[in-house]
Amino acid sequence: MNGLKILVVSVIAGIVITLLSAYVISTPSQLVGAVWHGFPAAWLRYLVVGPQYNPWAVDYVGFIVDAVLWSVVVGLLLRALPRSKSGRAHRTRR
Repeated sequence: MNGLKILVVSVIAGIVITLLSAYVISTPSQLVGAVWHGFPAAWLRYLVVGPQYNPWAVDYVGFIVDAVLWSVVVGLLLRALPRSKSGRAHRTRR
């Protein structure tokens, strides 16, 4: 894969993984009244106390931090994947 393709795939995969991390509950133990979702940074909040006032809120900074982190992880994995395949192919030829 060339560099631009790896960048695009890793950004899209990072955003998808971040959106899927909304299923992970990461509420701190001392926090009462809200349930936080997202991993590793909590970026989605559901208010349990007073939910009639727009119970869902998005922390955009946390979302961007998660998306960047997951994009870097996917990018590193995509960079390492071709090396391991070519390394195995090179060893089997000998």
